[in-house]
Amino acid sequence: MKKIKEAMTSVLPVTAIVFILNLTPLVDLSAKELTVFLISALFLIIGIGMFSLGADLAMTPMGEHIGAGLTKAKSLKLLLSVCFLMGLLITVAEPDLSVLAAQVSKVINGTALILAVGVGVGIFLLLSVLKIVFKKSLSSMLIFFYMLLFAVASVVILNGNEYFLALAFDSGGVTTGPITVPFIMALGVGIAATLGSKDVGENSFGLIAMCSVGPILTVMILGVTISGDIGYTIPDYSIESQLGSALFETIFHTVSEVIMALGLIVAFFVILQIFCLKLPKKTLLRISVGIIYTFLGLVIFLTAVNVGFMPIGYKIGTELASAHPAILTGFGFILGMVVVLAEPAVHVLNKQVDDITDGTVSKKSMMIALSIGVGISIGLSMLRIILDFNILYYIIPGYFISLGLSFFVPGLYTAIAFDSGGVASGPLTSGFILPLSIGACYALQGESAIMSCAFGIVAMVAMTPLITIQILGFRAVFTRHMRQRIAMKRILAADDEQIITFM
Repeated sequence: MKKIKEAMTSVLPVTAIVFILNLTPLVDLSAKELTVFLISALFLIIGIGMFSLGADLAMTPMGEHIGAGLTKAKSLKLLLSVCFLMGLLITVAEPDLSVLAAQVSKVINGTALILAVGVGVGIFLLLSVLKIVFKKSLSSMLIFFYMLLFAVASVVILNGNEYFLALAFDSGGVTTGPITVPFIMALGVGIAATLGSKDVGENSFGLIAMCSVGPILTVMILGVTISGDIGYTIPDYSIESQLGSALFETIFHTVSEVIMALGLIVAFFVILQIFCLKLPKKTLLRISVGIIYTFLGLVIFLTAVNVGFMPIGYKIGTELASAHPAILTGFGFILGMVVVLAEPAVHVLNKQVDDITDGTVSKKSMMIALSIGVGISIGLSMLRIILDFNILYYIIPGYFISLGLSFFVPGLYTAIAFDSGGVASGPLTSGFILPLSIGACYALQGESAIMSCAFGIVAMVAMTPLITIQILGFRAVFTRHMRQRIAMKRILAADDEQIITFM
């Protein structure tokens, strides 16, 4: 019930905004559309609640046990091999990635795209583990790889495939889905805690950050080799297309995807349990119950997003852009601030941050920074749709600011910030915000501009929290510095006669 209450406070703001918007002349939803949306919101609450409980009982403990068990085996080759395979296979099974591959299959072979992204995640998960083992700076690694990324981006542009950039940056967001995020984050915690050092907290984060860079780089390299425009055909977003027999198809498809993605993690865990971990039956029973909660929660959540939120997001985007494009930017900012509250993996991140930092970085401050960051990202994305310009005008200065801030804030805040970018761009972003963006782009710029204008919004959602959370860290450093100065002034201003000297 505690998880359900948390989920309710997350989902109700989004639901209230859509409901209130329907009462205005700006958007006109039919009775059927509004009913389906409200029922989907109810199931969304149940799904998030069950998933959060499952993450606490199963996903996080499995990741920590696997990370700790592999590290205790004291075989670096085994640790790196398993991490690469887990990164590759779990990503290949990620539901969001399959959706993205299907949308661009006219120009890029879907299997090739999925494998490229999977290899990117596998390699960079391996590099993340090496960072923890050899205690390397996350900031230095991120600066190097982002410079490499922008160099490859320039080659893509020179090759005449600048329209490909939005897809490449979006691929970094869709790979860090609700199944992979809690597991990979916990894997880092398990490895860092087992190795031990004074920077355990900082080393516990950063895996999601690195795993978000890999797919962007590999998809860009793939983009250098292709030619021709990516065609995009808008799917049928009508609410009628999601009901009846289509509803059962959606549920069946969602169940099969979740079983595949979750099954790979469970299979790795079972193999390591037999040969390495040897956990007691009580712990295994608790994890088994958690896996069931995770499975049911994800199926309910993803089905609700596909059936109720995706069609409504598209219709709101189309109607607002057609009649009132001037308010798109402001509406995007408000919607972004509340949508991030309902991302299931965000709750996992906030809990882990609160636990690892012993409350130094509170859940409340994290949520405020994330909300502001995502709000800004969606507002700016709506502005880009209205004015129609390249996403690099946002991405390049945004990442330079993010990397520049890393020199002035503690490494812990940088690691948390770059992890939060991948976590914020979850299934609700791709299932509600992306259709809204597609609808707005179709109304203002036409279907041919969707790949270059509408896509890229997931990348924006993944980028802006890097800045806002590091600003939170900068504020903490500045506040501590000011307190120290005030304390020193009081010491120096003290009356010498009040000082007692003990000989």
